[in-house]
Amino acid sequence: MNWMLVLNSVVFSLIGLVIFCVGFMVIDKLTPYNLWQELVEKRNTALAIVVGSVSIGVCLIIAAAVHG
Repeated sequence: MNWMLVLNSVVFSLIGLVIFCVGFMVIDKLTPYNLWQELVEKRNTALAIVVGSVSIGVCLIIAAAVHG
């Protein structure tokens, strides 16, 4: 087993997660309301679907950038 491949996978996964979290925070700041409060406390299902779709889109972009 090549440990460099495993290390590269872990490093790129962590970088992808950090970029995703930063992207979510940016989206949260751009919206006129608090996303977390709307999703958790008010249980806004429509907003959850939109945020989930945006999250999948951001993840696909990050995966394509990491894959090269």
